[in-house]
Amino acid sequence: MKFDCIIVGAGSMGMAAAYFLTKAGKRVCAIDAFNPPHTNGNHHGETRIIRYAYGEGVEYVPLALRAATLWQQLEQQVNKHLLLRTGVANIGDNDNPFIHTVIESAKKYDLPLEILNAEEIMKRWPGIQVGDNMIAAFEPTSGVLRVEDCVAAYKELAINEGAKVRINESVQHIAFGNTVKVTTANNTYEADSCIICAGAWTKKLLQQYNLPLNPIRKTFAWFEAEEALYGEANFPAFAVELSNECYYGFPSINGAGFKIGRHDGGETVNPDKALREFDVSDTADLRQFLATYMPQVGTLKEGKVCKYTMTPDEHFIIDFLPEQSNVIVATGFSGHGFKFSSAIGEMLAQMVTDGKPQLSNELFKLNRF
Repeated sequence: MKFDCIIVGAGSMGMAAAYFLTKAGKRVCAIDAFNPPHTNGNHHGETRIIRYAYGEGVEYVPLALRAATLWQQLEQQVNKHLLLRTGVANIGDNDNPFIHTVIESAKKYDLPLEILNAEEIMKRWPGIQVGDNMIAAFEPTSGVLRVEDCVAAYKELAINEGAKVRINESVQHIAFGNTVKVTTANNTYEADSCIICAGAWTKKLLQQYNLPLNPIRKTFAWFEAEEALYGEANFPAFAVELSNECYYGFPSINGAGFKIGRHDGGETVNPDKALREFDVSDTADLRQFLATYMPQVGTLKEGKVCKYTMTPDEHFIIDFLPEQSNVIVATGFSGHGFKFSSAIGEMLAQMVTDGKPQLSNELFKLNRF
């Protein structure tokens, strides 16, 4: 059977795209080397932050707001609670550029945002300890997405709409042309168009394009925590922007424990090899941060590893491949992409059906490199 579109990589972006394309009447085949949702990419670990006043760039705000609308629609479609409105506190020195872009984003798009000084931060959230020159830009309407549930929800809807989802099939080769041929270990599939969103494996699949992608080992962990201080009813999701470090975290949700990770740093990895397991050095790094800023957090419960796929400027790539008007690459989501995956799935579907998305992808074009 020939398809209208083959999607290589059926994780967060790919599964959402599969749903929106099948809903538009397209014959879709989504192929994944594993069985989404899974722990081999970067969409696992229970939770991701969703925020709208965006420190990485004001240009992201329309995409974030569209994503929020689509997440709310998805909740209604599958009748599951996917978005927890815990609020998000962005914390840093009062002259921190990231914090100021958050404030600028809120002003430009009239988003609710509360600015707290150090004394107000520690009064509202006694579990946080900050320096005198630090402020928080607190966004009360943002919160936390349940990531595996989100991917599973789009998978369910896509299949219900008629998408073919091929799991545990590793793509070996993609041949371009008026008809795109995708060869796996088991089969060859043909389609009029193709979306490639294979995460850390994208660069290998598209070696001839030498995409500026760097797969990086990342870690996150859960710690014992007093619910009165760090539970979801009393504590926000957060990011702490320091001069040369950035940490992010989540309140204890359903008693799971206080979750924290480091956004910057990490080591380049081969995606085909197993990641080094979470170890004592990872614990020590997180503990050093906690001792200073959240000293009442308790002992380690569990640590896990995942992968970021980074671009040099930490902005995404969402574009047609050079000289391939029927092949789109969506990659380099660089540790801050999941929240957008509903809207990016819709964007990819629009690029297949209409040739361009309704929201601009100018920031994400390949020719910037």
